[in-house]
Amino acid sequence: MFASPAAADTVFHALADATRRGVVTRLGRGPASVGELAVPYAMTLPTFCQHLRVLERAGVVRSEKRGRVRTYSLSPAALTDASEWLAEQRALWATRLDQLDAFLSLTPPPPKEEPT
Repeated sequence: MFASPAAADTVFHALADATRRGVVTRLGRGPASVGELAVPYAMTLPTFCQHLRVLERAGVVRSEKRGRVRTYSLSPAALTDASEWLAEQRALWATRLDQLDAFLSLTPPPPKEEPT
C-alpha cells in the first residue's frame, strides 16, 4: 500500500496522462530506450522526456544509462500499490452496494398512485 497520501497522488498523477499510460503499456512488454518509447508520439524529444521524468519521480519506471543510451523499464511496486488501493476501494463500494441492496429488499415499495 502507499507509504503516504502524497505517494498515491504522485502515482495517480503520473498515470492520469494518456502518453504516460502508453509508455507504461509499452514497457509492460519489456525495457526500451528513450528513442524507442518516443516513436509513436508526435512531440519533441525534450517534451517526451518530461513525461518519462514524471513516471520516474512517481516510481512507476526506472532508468539505466549504458554509454549514451538511457533504457527505461517498469518498476512494478508503484503499480502494485495503485492496484491494491483500487481493489480496497472496489471492495468498500461492493460492501456498501450490498448493504443498500439488502436495505432496499426489506423496504416495501411506495404505494402506486391512481390516475385521476
